[in-house]
Amino acid sequence: MRTRWRRTAALLLGTALTLAVPATGHATAPAGPAAPAAPAVPSGPAVAVALGDSFISGEGGRWLGNTARYDGSRNGTDRAWTASRYDPARVYGTTGAVEGCHRSDTAELNSATALPVAERFNLACSGAETVHVLSTAAGGQAFKGEAPQNDRLAQLARGKRISLVVLSIGGNDLGFGEIIGECAYDWAFSRLCMNEQQAVVDGRLPGVRAKVTAVVDDIRSVMTAAGYRNADYRLVLQSYPSPIPGGEEFRLREGDSNRLNRDGCPFNNRDASWARYSLVPQLAELVGSVAAAKGAEFLDLQETMSGHEVCSLGTTQVGQSGPDARRHEWFRFLDYANTQGTLEESMHPNAFGQRALGACLSLLSAARPGRYGCESDYLGDGSPTAMRLLPRS
Repeated sequence: MRTRWRRTAALLLGTALTLAVPATGHATAPAGPAAPAAPAVPSGPAVAVALGDSFISGEGGRWLGNTARYDGSRNGTDRAWTASRYDPARVYGTTGAVEGCHRSDTAELNSATALPVAERFNLACSGAETVHVLSTAAGGQAFKGEAPQNDRLAQLARGKRISLVVLSIGGNDLGFGEIIGECAYDWAFSRLCMNEQQAVVDGRLPGVRAKVTAVVDDIRSVMTAAGYRNADYRLVLQSYPSPIPGGEEFRLREGDSNRLNRDGCPFNNRDASWARYSLVPQLAELVGSVAAAKGAEFLDLQETMSGHEVCSLGTTQVGQSGPDARRHEWFRFLDYANTQGTLEESMHPNAFGQRALGACLSLLSAARPGRYGCESDYLGDGSPTAMRLLPRS
């Protein structure tokens, strides 16, 4: 889910000096040509497909934690550094342009190393809404020069044996990034966003639920047309992890200017708690309810980054000793002035966070189909691969 920060960034910059009857008679109709044979599921090794938005495409995967250092490798956090220049294509490949899909090498599907598949196809795109996933036949639209994601899923389904489809969608339709951006702007004026933005969320949720449902129906239709039964593949809908902690878990006090200037988390405590404990759960409930209604699996990621969110107490920014996933943040901070990388990467899982998401998907693939939450295994070593899967009712 690519966040839309440009308006917010400009405002913050100014204030800080600064997302198919027979004729029903009794005669027998003449025999026509034989009906074409129904398509069959392709044989061959299994493959997995990711669909949706920036949270699964890999936006933000360029980074290993956050740092206040702006030059060179930025204390080892910038994986695009070549020792002489910055080359985002090292991380995002041919989708590395500022307005590209930002499919990173550490994207969830790539980081799910234990998946029992021979190939992985990341069709997700940063900034995508439901209309960019829907097939053309269902009203879908091209996005960033690419055909709708379900059109490309249909092509794959006819030539590859798809065993897993993972979908992350709905956040951009809700305007998650814009909502968070408004809250960041309000911090600069010491005012709350939660009441106004909750009204926005309440007004949009029914429409978003209908759109996500349409995407799931369309995926089923595309797969059925390619010869698949529902039992031939796993369809997983996933929710979103929270980029920020509740207000009680911030490192810096609420009014400290370094919440913006250094830590990149300019939010009031009450707004942060609203986002963490109300907004993110509401979006998870929406996705989970669609999954339940449509017989899909659900992977709840609300708690996946807990303790490693931007500005979270108990984490630090990366210093000269370099990145350490056990101690540093798993989300990209708000880089409102484009001092490092791009604004679009803000508030997305970084390479550490994407590895955690991949570990969750690996665990899910080894579990019986169902509904699960994924969170850090607190008995583990604190690394992104030390995750645990918990059944959800």
